Amino acid sequence: MRIIVVVAAGLGLAGCSSFSMPDMFKSTPPSASIQLESLPAGAEARASSGETCKTPCSLSVVAAENFSVTFSLPKYQPETVPVQLLRDPSGPGVTVDPNPVYAELQPALPARKARAERPKPPQRPKSRALRHPRKNRRFRRRRPADAVPSALSA
Repeated sequence: MRIIVVVAAGLGLAGCSSFSMPDMFKSTPPSASIQLESLPAGAEARASSGETCKTPCSLSVVAAENFSVTFSLPKYQPETVPVQLLRDPSGPGVTVDPNPVYAELQPALPARKARAERPKPPQRPKSRALRHPRKNRRFRRRRPADAVPSALSA
């Protein structure tokens, strides 16, 4: 008789360890299916709950509260569209507004290229005379007028 009581108590305690009362009353929020479209097609659509897909596509999101969908595509400005959940009082269903979720992406403005500052070249002398004083006529010695050969003066 003692063995039966000990076995029954052991089974009862083992069954209680994996069962908790609060989990039993929690209900999972209903999921909602939404259609996602964009112009141009092929944009990445990311719901605020984390699900992603490439447009046109359809997502199934857990409808716990209102959320948003962000559409992004390279060379286009991202666009975020808010989505509202409309609960049906007559049943457990949820509808979303808007459905389909549509975004028209605008081209991104071309980014201005920052001008890189070029290093300035070393300063050069302004006249050639300062660079080559021995070769320049300005710096040659002038002969006195009386030293000019007589053949040239006649």
